[in-house]
Amino acid sequence: MRRRPRAAALWAVAGVVALGFLLALELTARRYGLPGPLTTQARELVFAPKSGPLLYAGLALMAVVLTWRQRFAALGAAVAVDIALWVVRRLADAQPTDGHPFGNGALWVLVGCAVLAVTRRTGRERVLLLKGVGLGLLLVAGRKTGDTWLLLTSTTRPAVLDQYVATADQALGNPSWLMGRLVTATGPIGFNFLDIVYGQLAVAAVVVALYQLRNVAAERRFPAHHLVRTFLVIGLLGPAVYMVYPVVGPLFAYGTGTEYWASVSLWAPQTPPSAPWAAAELWPRTPPPLTTPHPMPFDEITPRNCMPSLHTAWATAIFLHSRTAPRLLRHAGTFWLIATLCATLGFGYHYGADLIAGVVFVLTVEAALRTYDHGWDRSGLRLVAHGAAVFAALLAAYRFLPSTMAEHPWIAGPLLLLAMLSVIHAYVRLTASWEPRTAPSPEPQRHPELI
Repeated sequence: MRRRPRAAALWAVAGVVALGFLLALELTARRYGLPGPLTTQARELVFAPKSGPLLYAGLALMAVVLTWRQRFAALGAAVAVDIALWVVRRLADAQPTDGHPFGNGALWVLVGCAVLAVTRRTGRERVLLLKGVGLGLLLVAGRKTGDTWLLLTSTTRPAVLDQYVATADQALGNPSWLMGRLVTATGPIGFNFLDIVYGQLAVAAVVVALYQLRNVAAERRFPAHHLVRTFLVIGLLGPAVYMVYPVVGPLFAYGTGTEYWASVSLWAPQTPPSAPWAAAELWPRTPPPLTTPHPMPFDEITPRNCMPSLHTAWATAIFLHSRTAPRLLRHAGTFWLIATLCATLGFGYHYGADLIAGVVFVLTVEAALRTYDHGWDRSGLRLVAHGAAVFAALLAAYRFLPSTMAEHPWIAGPLLLLAMLSVIHAYVRLTASWEPRTAPSPEPQRHPELI
């Protein structure tokens, strides 16, 4: 009976911490003349949202606490609001040129359900509905928080460390250059297919999360651990590493930036050219030469969001959480991981070293969350310490030993992979030991026949 008050208290503390973090990030962004996550989210109540599918994904997460009748009512209300706003924009000749023409309705319903929970619900029903609304809003706020983090990295970190990572990446055979040539060879079809997979990662996560949370409405409680929690923690901690280790990626540091894909992309971003800031125009045709790396200045627009690769971390989290799902969802999780890895390298957004760091990062985060659920199990704490040590060692090696790694690729490359595999092996062993084991049914005793 003591667990429920403790869980409620933890939810309350988590809510206060999240709100405090958002306020702090809002104030920090305002200090640099940038819109914060709260400002950009409030604007989407009226103006065209940056990601309409993400807002409806947040609505879907909130709907896990509703009955089927309430779900249809919520969806109908969201669609009605979107249609009404579309008509108003059409009459006012104010069609959006940036963002999606839908999604506002989903945000309106989320806010409306929060008001309904406070004013019309009581007791456990109020808490459950507020948890659902909080889950949906946190997914959306996580995206806004990430966008603000990226703006801050480009504004506060004028120098980038791409030359160090590119040099260390030679120990892995320059995988981004290889995948870049392969994606280029596939033309518009291959690029845009991977671009859809890469851009809708959050929607894929919601599909897996909805399966994990499918029984919330019936059981009137959330499971102890689910994918959304891992996603939010990754989004909270990962950008902090960007501030310590700013890297823009090979497409920008050694290429022509987004202009390289403009001729084949269906959704070419309208960004200023970054080629004048590149060390050289080498990606993806010519591997970078082996020289002494040093920090190099870059523009104040391109995000420093490479180390670690959070897209790799999120895709790995989807893969991990889909292992206990039905076969179709397991295959989808595997596909999304492979396609995301191909996209992150093939688009020139990441180096191979970023992906290794991303895998170690997500396994450490996932181990920490699951260890908490198991009462700070000692074996879990050892895995968290192991993962954190490997992650720190990777960052240190990329920064202080890149030339040595590039000069001895047959030693450094396998060592990097073995370091990652050591964390994977430890995670698999630990989680397997935590899985409930079904005791075999006892065999019926055989009595000798009476003669």
